[in-house]
Amino acid sequence: MSDTILVNDHGDWLEITLNRPERLNSFTPEMHLALRSALTRAADDAKRAVLLTGAGRGFCAGQDLGDRDPRKMDGPPDLGETVRTYWAPLVRQIQALDMPVICAVNGVAAGAGSSVALACDMVLAADSAKFIQSFSKVGLIPDTGGSWHLTRLVGPARAMGLALTATPLPAKQAAEWGLIWQALPDETLMDEARALAARFAEGPTFGYARTKEAIAAAATNTLDAQLDLEAELMKACGEHPDYAEGVSAFLDKRKPQFGGTG
Repeated sequence: MSDTILVNDHGDWLEITLNRPERLNSFTPEMHLALRSALTRAADDAKRAVLLTGAGRGFCAGQDLGDRDPRKMDGPPDLGETVRTYWAPLVRQIQALDMPVICAVNGVAAGAGSSVALACDMVLAADSAKFIQSFSKVGLIPDTGGSWHLTRLVGPARAMGLALTATPLPAKQAAEWGLIWQALPDETLMDEARALAARFAEGPTFGYARTKEAIAAAATNTLDAQLDLEAELMKACGEHPDYAEGVSAFLDKRKPQFGGTG
């Protein structure tokens, strides 16, 4: 695997690190393919949680613009093709994973880097981290699902303001606005993130996957449709061995031993 992505196997869960710190972990095609390969490994190996973070002083600055200098090109790049080939498949792959995907934002998350973080199920950020919708600075729109996630999480007024002004949003304010789950002291971020991944890896991952499905569907479902979906998913959860184990452990006053997906 490319050294632009580091993978640490913790047994039941994977820790994946974006590893181009000298470029604030900005993405190249090679890095895209390496990250998608790591996510495929998590699925193929039936891992029960994934933790995504960045090396160095930043999480991710988005697309590496080094090869996009218009002064060195014969014509304008097809950025739509870049989105379709690289960014959109990455977001779809993250969202399709059954296991919880945690993002630990250890520093600046800008442009598509911010969008990748928001595509994850839970985002923890260091107090020093900032989320920047930097697209407008180069005449672009929030992509990589950014326009969708941003609007859904903070509402259209705040999404519009962040997108048009490219104002950096500090981690604590991002948590207050509901953009992320938690802002944490820099020195404890990774310990907290790893503890959460380990906790999920021991949990009822079949139920976690159905929870992800229900919350994703709620964005477009009517209430009636969502109630029907909840009934369907609850039926599936009730028939899974994790439910019986969870109830038995509760009644026996012991720690449950969940079997995971299946």
